[in-house]
Amino acid sequence: MMMKDPFGPQTERHGSTRRTALGLVVGAPLLGACSGVQQTLTNNFSSPPGSSPQPESTGGPQQGATIGTGQVKVGLILPLSAAGNASIAAQSMRNAAEMALSEFQNPNVQVLVKDAAGTARGAQQGAQQALDEGAEIILGPLFAASVPGVAQVVRTRNVSVIAFSTDSSIAGRGVYLLSFLPESDITRIVEYAASTGKRSFAAMVPENAYGNVVEAAFKQTVGRRGGRIAAFEKYGSDRVSAARNVAQSLRSADALLIADDGDAVVSVADALTAAGANLRNVQLLGTGLWDNPRVFASTALQGGLYAAPDPAGFRAFANRYRTKFGGEPVRTATLAYDAVALVAALARTQGSQRFAAETLTNASGFAGIDGLFRFRSDGTNQRGLAVMRVASGGGQSVAGSPKSFGA
Repeated sequence: MMMKDPFGPQTERHGSTRRTALGLVVGAPLLGACSGVQQTLTNNFSSPPGSSPQPESTGGPQQGATIGTGQVKVGLILPLSAAGNASIAAQSMRNAAEMALSEFQNPNVQVLVKDAAGTARGAQQGAQQALDEGAEIILGPLFAASVPGVAQVVRTRNVSVIAFSTDSSIAGRGVYLLSFLPESDITRIVEYAASTGKRSFAAMVPENAYGNVVEAAFKQTVGRRGGRIAAFEKYGSDRVSAARNVAQSLRSADALLIADDGDAVVSVADALTAAGANLRNVQLLGTGLWDNPRVFASTALQGGLYAAPDPAGFRAFANRYRTKFGGEPVRTATLAYDAVALVAALARTQGSQRFAAETLTNASGFAGIDGLFRFRSDGTNQRGLAVMRVASGGGQSVAGSPKSFGA
């Protein structure tokens, strides 16, 4: 039976679950006890291994724009006039926000787009403008350095922020992160490896903020699964010494995590091989940053496993984006799409509690094109990711994304 769905054009009902033509799942229960329908969205983001500097503006801020005509106003803060790639990403995310509303049947939402102008001060001013115009929640900003200023403004109005940064240190007190955090990747891949019998783990991570986050998540997850850490090394620009130390310990390890971006992962694998490590005798583990052509082309990394969202979700999103806008979306575009789809769904179903903390942090969470996610009370998120295998032709699915957080 075909029926209308709040997320998109057409829906086919199969038992208690409805799968829309947009590839989104809307099933029972929605947001746990607060409704009878489970919302679903799309999302994806590959977090960088280090913190990127916030770009300066190329000029004055752009004039704000409005998307939609609904009664529920939402602020969207993007670096539209920032220098370089930031403005390209911002425009793509703005397009995705428009796309989300166009694919949502009769949304009662009006998105107030504000230009952060590539600065923390610009983001704060944009948030203030959106609040003055009646915004009930703020989506964005994109850069971690801009989030504290925005949070300072919105907390005086008891309004929440759904930001797009991957820096978990800025989350909390009404600031929720809609991004792919390194913690989710590490938890998923280590737990999967443990479920296949791996008990002794080694790891190499970069000496930076990203590496610090990975280290904490890695040690916590290994400990929780009753495993042991045979070796753990951090490295800077010189990977040789760290690789030599790990290579000597791999005889007692059955899994090795290398958490870094694609180019660095290949260099680390080469350094380990040069140090005498036989990487065929250990299960290589990685994060979503392994979704990189250089990784797939590396002979040493073939057969390695990494956690990432199912790539089919972004492909479907990109096809629709291409049809609508005639170009390719940036990878972070789905963050804006998801955020707008989420607020539109909550505005329709949750009444006056639509953006309350209890609603946003419901344990049932949300399921989207890139799998499940839910906001934690501390502002970070938990995601349900797939497990992929490195192959010469690209990533191959080994284990799909979980269908619920109940397990």
